[in-house]
Amino acid sequence: MRLVVNAIGMSVCWAAVLLSGCAGQPGALPASSNRSDIVTESDEPDQRRRARLRLELAAGYYEQGQTNVALDEIKQALVIDPTFGDAYNMRGLVYMRLNDIPLAEDSFRRALTLNSRDADVAHNYGWLLCQQARYGESFRLFAQASANPTYGGKAKTLMTQGVCQVRAGMRAEAEQSLMQSYELDAGNPVTGYNLASLLYERGDLTRAQFYIRRLNNSDLANAETLWLGIKTERKLNNREAVQQLGDQLKKRFAQSVQAAAYEKGAFNE
Repeated sequence: MRLVVNAIGMSVCWAAVLLSGCAGQPGALPASSNRSDIVTESDEPDQRRRARLRLELAAGYYEQGQTNVALDEIKQALVIDPTFGDAYNMRGLVYMRLNDIPLAEDSFRRALTLNSRDADVAHNYGWLLCQQARYGESFRLFAQASANPTYGGKAKTLMTQGVCQVRAGMRAEAEQSLMQSYELDAGNPVTGYNLASLLYERGDLTRAQFYIRRLNNSDLANAETLWLGIKTERKLNNREAVQQLGDQLKKRFAQSVQAAAYEKGAFNE
C-alpha cells in the first residue's frame, strides 16, 4: 500500500486535501534485490507479507479518518519489519495530519534512508517541507521524484511543485511547472484551476479563459472555478458568459461566499 500526498494550493485553489495513490506492486522485492523474473506473492518474505497486511489495515483506517488506530497498525507493522519503508512513508502522512512536523519529517527521512529512490516518499516529504516554507529543500525533493523514470506520478509532483512555487513567489517557474503537469494530465482539475488562476493574475486573459472554460464545462466545476470563470469572462466583456456562469453559481452553490460576492457585484474580492 503506497500513499502519496496530492497537494492543492491553499492560496490559489478551493481546498487542501490528501489523496491516496497506489504505486508499485504488492509483491515487489526490496530495491536491493537482483532478481529479474516476474515477482509473485510467494516471493515476498513472510515477515514483509505480515507487515504489509498491517499496513493495508492502517491505510483503511487512515482513509476513514481513524488516525490513532491507523498509527497503531503502522507501529505494529514496523515491529514486524523495521525495514519496511512504506510503513515509514505512511507514518509520515499520519503525523502530517496530526500536525506533528518533527515526527512526520523523521518518518520520511527514515523511508528515504531505506530507499533513496522512492519517488512517492520524495513527493510527500517535499510537500511537508513546502508547507514549512523550506522551499529550496522541497524543490530538490520534487526534482528527485520527477527524475525517477519508473515514477507514475510525475504530473502530480509537477502540479505540487507549481503550487509550492506560487507560495514562494516564483510565479514564472510555477507557470512552467503547471504547464508541464497539464501536458501530462490535462484532466487534473487542480492543475487546470491553478494554471488559469496564475494566467488571470498576470493579465493573460485569453489563455486563462481557455483553461477555466474547459474546467467549468466538466463535472468537476465548483464555486471557486465558476467564480474565476466569471471574473475572467467579465474582464473580457463576455456578458452572456458571465450571466450563464453566474446562474450556475447561484443554482449549484447558493450558500458559497462566491455566490454572495456575485450577488453583491464584488468582483475584486
